[in-house]
Amino acid sequence: MANIKSSIKDIRRTKRRTFRNGKYKVEFDKMKKSFIKSPSAKSLSELYSQVDKMVKRKIFHKNKAAREKSKLSSILGVK
Repeated sequence: MANIKSSIKDIRRTKRRTFRNGKYKVEFDKMKKSFIKSPSAKSLSELYSQVDKMVKRKIFHKNKAAREKSKLSSILGVK
């Protein structure tokens, strides 16, 4: 366990961020599963938006976002 006050605060901050990021990831996974069951252009657009937001919040790296978008578009058959 950390002894320095700033380190203790950093641990708390990291826990909060991890929990928040986890919620975004779970939400994305749910959207992705529903898209795979019934693909449509509208849901693809919503997923793209979600991925872009996650990149903006630094939850996903931009290359991972590009990979996810590519996979999703191939499911729908869009190039």
